[in-house]
Amino acid sequence: MDKLIDYFLQFGDLNRQQINLILKKATPITLKKHAYFSEAGKVPAFVGFVLEGVFRFCYYNNQGEEITHYFVDEGNFVVDNEKFESQIAAAEYVQAVTDCQLLAFSKKDWDDISNTIVGFEMIKAQVVKKCLSLAVERRSPLIAEDATTRYLSFLTNFPNLVNRIPLSYIASYLGITQQSLSRIRKGIR
Repeated sequence: MDKLIDYFLQFGDLNRQQINLILKKATPITLKKHAYFSEAGKVPAFVGFVLEGVFRFCYYNNQGEEITHYFVDEGNFVVDNEKFESQIAAAEYVQAVTDCQLLAFSKKDWDDISNTIVGFEMIKAQVVKKCLSLAVERRSPLIAEDATTRYLSFLTNFPNLVNRIPLSYIASYLGITQQSLSRIRKGIR
């Protein structure tokens, strides 16, 4: 719980009463590996702060191939924010890659916090901005790089994930086959 409050305090001040309200609204959730936090075709029910574990954002392309396009690990929020805030069906899946522990907020509780705590909308805006900036920072360089450089960038951006998630997810994220990833990994050892 302290990690969540410390995260919010990066973006604004909260008094003890406000912190207690946030903690009261937070629901601890445990998800097993492969469970979905949010599914394509369904309205995202929660925004969550990851205490333990790794999530991936993925979708199926028009050939039916599963594409991983982002990872979220400890100390970060996991949500399809646009769909959650608008309460419309998501176009992608948010899946637990490992067993996960998080603090989740329903849409009602998230809105109650915003409506009760003066300035929380600004804190939320800063949280969203940080999440989006991190996503762009981690994804943008991948577009113009060769496969080896993309893998090295992955290692830089997600240093704690390489031994925690399946290579098939990493290969999908990098836009290469698992066999190509194996060759790259052998070549840089």
